Amino acid sequence: MSKNKDPNYVVKVEKAIADKYGQEAIQNPKANWSDEKEKEYLSQLKEIYYNEGDTAFVEEEQVNGVFIPKKLLNRESNRSCPVCKTYSFKSNDDVYMTKFDCCEKCYIQWVEGREERWLKGWRPNNG
Repeated sequence: MSKNKDPNYVVKVEKAIADKYGQEAIQNPKANWSDEKEKEYLSQLKEIYYNEGDTAFVEEEQVNGVFIPKKLLNRESNRSCPVCKTYSFKSNDDVYMTKFDCCEKCYIQWVEGREERWLKGWRPNNG
């Protein structure tokens, strides 16, 4: 007889699971849940929400009638390289602009291999 036709197949599987992992593995999840546990769980959930909420939404700014957390606002979108004045939308330039305040082309020409000098303030414009 195949396992699909065996009427006791589910019972056998449950018994095998209980033997291997213990009786709790086959219990209904609500079996050990009570109203007191539910209240305690909800109070813990509220505490976590309020604790995280204090830091996440403290500083908000109103934009077109909607309050938005300041950490989500990015006012400065510098797409022009201060060295060569080139405007770029390349994602590679974002990396170099963040770390070295120049585009990828200027990084290769002026910074690569001389990062220490660059970070101390040297620029091609000031000799």
